[in-house]
Amino acid sequence: MIQQWKSWKQNLGLKPHKTAGKTARLLTVTAVALGLTFGTGGYDAQASSTHTAKKGDTFYFLSKQYGVNLNTLMNANPTIEATNIYPGLSIKIPGTVSTNQASTAKPISNGTPVFTPSLNVYPEQKMVEAWGKNFNYSKTLSVKATAYSAAASENGGWGAVDYFGNALELGTIAVDPKVIPLGTKVLVTGHAHPGLPKKAFVAEARDIGGAIKGNKIDIFIPGSQSSVRQFGIQDIKLYIID
Repeated sequence: MIQQWKSWKQNLGLKPHKTAGKTARLLTVTAVALGLTFGTGGYDAQASSTHTAKKGDTFYFLSKQYGVNLNTLMNANPTIEATNIYPGLSIKIPGTVSTNQASTAKPISNGTPVFTPSLNVYPEQKMVEAWGKNFNYSKTLSVKATAYSAAASENGGWGAVDYFGNALELGTIAVDPKVIPLGTKVLVTGHAHPGLPKKAFVAEARDIGGAIKGNKIDIFIPGSQSSVRQFGIQDIKLYIID
């Protein structure tokens, strides 16, 4: 959690509360892996290469960047969770370079347009479009948001796990269950941080915290405490999606 709220909790005598419980993993679908399929192209050989992840990289973005089918790209990296791509991670790019090219793939240069994150809201239809995917929503909620890292000091001594005992990952948010029930899926919008997908991303309420009361959420962001702390306090709009 950010430094401001940490100091408030200390002054109020509040302690974050997490209980390792259910071991079944809750499915978190995020805007970085929406199950869409795209055509391949850009290279004529089938040798694989390696991409070193940067801030903001997603399977969807890389599939557009390299002209690789999204499902093929994800299947080539079975040990990498789509919701937990972080800078420095090595990602296999299948069928993108010829055998006489360097081992590190370069973006396609055949005129394929760079993918631009999108967000469009259709209130009359109770639908929001994000990253080319349509979501039906039941209601919206304006909240104050902070962010937290996997550091033990920010997780009450329980380690980098959520309320259910699952590993923290991009797409995890801490909530006040009286306002947002645990297990609720939301589309997060209005945020700004290099460690989060631009425009919007899907998250799931899988964590709680002593200082998270009322219309407040805490967003897990992979990265160092100093980088996560840059998030500060932001006004966020949530779409409660079906």
